[in-house]
Amino acid sequence: MRTIKVDGEEIEVDADLTLLQACEEAGKEIPRFCYHERLSVAGNCRMCLIEVKGGPPKPVASCAQNVKDLRPGPEGQPPELFTNTKMVKDAREGVMEFLLINHPLDCPICDQGGECDLQDQAMAYGTDGSRFSENKRAVEDKYIGPLVKTIMTRCIHCTRCIRFSTEVAGVPDLGAIGRGEDMEITTYLEEAMGSELQGNVIDLCPVGALTSRPYAFQARPWELKKTETIDVMDALGSNIRVDARGKAVMRIIPRNADDINEEWISDKTRFIWDGLGRQRLDRPYVRKDGKLKPASWQEAFGVIAEKLDGLDGTKFAAIAGDLACAESMKALKDLAGAIGSTNIDCRQDGTKLEAGARGGYLFNSGIAGIDEADAILLIGSNPRMEAPVLNARIRRRWREAGIKVANIGQPFDLTYPVQELGAGTDTLSELVSGSHSFAQVLKDAEKPMIIIGQGALTRADGAAVLAAAKKLADSVGAITGGWNGFNVLHTAAARVGGLDLGFVPGEGGKDVTGILDAARSGDIEVVYLLGADEIDGTHYGDAFVIYQGSHGDRGAHRADVILPGAAYTEKSATWVNTEGRAQLGRRATFPPGDAREDWSILRALSDVIGKTLPYDNLAQLRTAMYEDAPTMMRLGQVEAGDMPSFADASMDSAPFAPAITDFFLTNPIARASKTMADLSLAATHRVAQDATSKEATGTNG
Repeated sequence: MRTIKVDGEEIEVDADLTLLQACEEAGKEIPRFCYHERLSVAGNCRMCLIEVKGGPPKPVASCAQNVKDLRPGPEGQPPELFTNTKMVKDAREGVMEFLLINHPLDCPICDQGGECDLQDQAMAYGTDGSRFSENKRAVEDKYIGPLVKTIMTRCIHCTRCIRFSTEVAGVPDLGAIGRGEDMEITTYLEEAMGSELQGNVIDLCPVGALTSRPYAFQARPWELKKTETIDVMDALGSNIRVDARGKAVMRIIPRNADDINEEWISDKTRFIWDGLGRQRLDRPYVRKDGKLKPASWQEAFGVIAEKLDGLDGTKFAAIAGDLACAESMKALKDLAGAIGSTNIDCRQDGTKLEAGARGGYLFNSGIAGIDEADAILLIGSNPRMEAPVLNARIRRRWREAGIKVANIGQPFDLTYPVQELGAGTDTLSELVSGSHSFAQVLKDAEKPMIIIGQGALTRADGAAVLAAAKKLADSVGAITGGWNGFNVLHTAAARVGGLDLGFVPGEGGKDVTGILDAARSGDIEVVYLLGADEIDGTHYGDAFVIYQGSHGDRGAHRADVILPGAAYTEKSATWVNTEGRAQLGRRATFPPGDAREDWSILRALSDVIGKTLPYDNLAQLRTAMYEDAPTMMRLGQVEAGDMPSFADASMDSAPFAPAITDFFLTNPIARASKTMADLSLAATHRVAQDATSKEATGTNG
C-alpha cells in the first residue's frame, strides 16, 4: 500500500493501481473513452488527464501511469494528484473539442442516444462551441456481420472493440488500418466477425459507431422497462437485464457479476429476444381427428383428466426440458407422485449424472475458480460452444499465467493453445494409469482442473467415463482440502436444479431411455413434456403426449394436448447454474394470450384430476421446494457438494462426440429466432468455406 493525496485528501491505495483507479478510490470521477477495467491499457483518447504535482508541466494520462511510478515530494511528502485544476479543465475541454471535430451531429437518429458516453462527457467536460469550421471527415461503413451495425464516421478510435476481440474473444477479426486522420477500424477483408461474443463490442463502444443491428431504430432507452434477471441459454446463469416495451422484449444486455459472467454475455443470450415473440403458444390446443385445434383451458384439462382417469401410475411418465425452472419441476414431480408414477427425468439428453451427492454433478471449483487453475484438462467438452463466457475466462487465465490446457475429444478452435491428447476413452485410461505425460503435468500443478462435458456423459458409458474422471482427479490431487478441481460443465440451464430436486426416476422408475422404450412398446400410455423439445416425436410411439411449453417446437408438434406456458422472461422463477448457484429470475413481460406461468398450470390441472397439490401460491410452492433442496433457499451462494463414490466400469473406445453441433439452434426459443437462423446459416457457410480452403491448400501443397 502507498499513501497519496488526491485533491488534498490523503488516502492509502495499492501501489499497482493506475492513477485513474486511485482517483476513483478517493471518490473522484475521471472521464475516459479508451480505458476499460477488463482490457489492456491503450492510453490513446487522453480524456482521463489529471495533474501530478512535481511531475511534467502538462497533464498526465491517468490510465497509463501507476501509483508506484509516482515520486514523493522533496521532503518525502506523499505524491499529490489533482483532478479539478484549471490545467485539467482546459486539457479535457481541448480533448473533447478535438474529438468532436469530425463527429457527426446525428444524435437524434443515433441508437446510442441517451446512453452515449460522448454525449454525457461532452456535457460534463466540454464547451458550448467549436473553433473548427472545416468539413468533417467521412468514413465508409463496414459490414462486420448480421449482429453489429457500423456507422464508422462516429468512431473516435478508442480501440476498445479491437482489444476486446483480440484479448477476450480471442478472434482477432477487428483491426486498424491507416494512420492519423486516415485511420479506420475494420475487419480484415471486410468479412463478418466470427466470435460467439462479438455483441459485447456494442456495450464497449462509447459512441454510436457500433450498435445492435437487430435493435436498430426500435426504441429509445427511456421508453423501456428494465428488469434484472437470469439467462437460460446455457448453464452459466449469466446475469442479464431485459429491456421491454409493453409486452415485447426489445433487447437483452449483460449485468456485472464478477463470479459468473463478469460483464460479458454470448451472442445467443444477447440476440435471442426476437425468438420470444415468434411461434408462441398463446392458447391451449387439443388434437381432434388428427389435427391440433384451439381449445379452452377447461376443455384441455377435461381431455387430460379423462385420459388419466383410472390410469395406473406406472403408465404415466414426465420429462422436463432444458429451460424448465425449478418451481415448475417441483410441481410436476409432486403431480407425478400424486398420480403414483416414479417415471420422471430431467435429463432429456440422457446424461449419466445421478441425483444425490452434489459434488458428482457440479462445477465444483466455481466459475471464478478458473482464475486459480494451474492446468486444465477438457474431457468431451467444447466450452466455446457450450459456455462461451466461461471459455473466455479460460483464455484469460492462459494469457495471464500461460497455463497448459489439454483436450480429450474432437479438436476445436478454442481461441487458445490446446494440447490434443486423443479422441476418446483410451487416452483417459492412459491418464488414469499415469502412463500419459500430461498426467504428470496435472500432478505437478498446484490447482489442477478437470472439466467433463456432456459429450462424454450422454453416451451409454457416460457413468463409466465420469467414474474414470473422478479416479483421475483423485490420482493427480485435483480434490484436496482447499481445492476441488473436479468439474462437470452442463449445457442445460434446468439440469442442476432438476438434479437438486431429485427429478429423476424413483424406485422402479424409468429414465428417459426407458420412458421412450416403454412408450413405443405401449407400457407407458401418457407422457407429460415440460418444455422437452429435443426428443424426436416418433420415439413416443402411440402414447398420449401432453406438452406444456412456450413455443410451437418439436414437443408441441407431437402433442395431443398443448398447454401454453411462459418463457423465461415472463415468470418469476429459480434456476441453478452449473456451479450450483441458485439465482432468481424476474418477470420482465407477461405471457401472451391465454398462456400462464408453468407452476400455476400444473396446480390448476391437479385440481381438475382430483390430485390437488398442497400449495396455492408461489410462496407456498417455494417453501415446499426448499424442503426438497435447501440450497435453493440461499440465493446467489455456492455451496460445496459431497463427492460421490463411483464404481469402476468398462468404457467404450469410441471417440467423444460434441454435445452441441449448432451453437445458435439449441433450444425452442433459438429455433424461433430469425437472428439465430441467420447466424446458423452464416456459421455453416463459414465452416464450408474453411473446409474448401483447407482442401485447396492441401491439394496445392
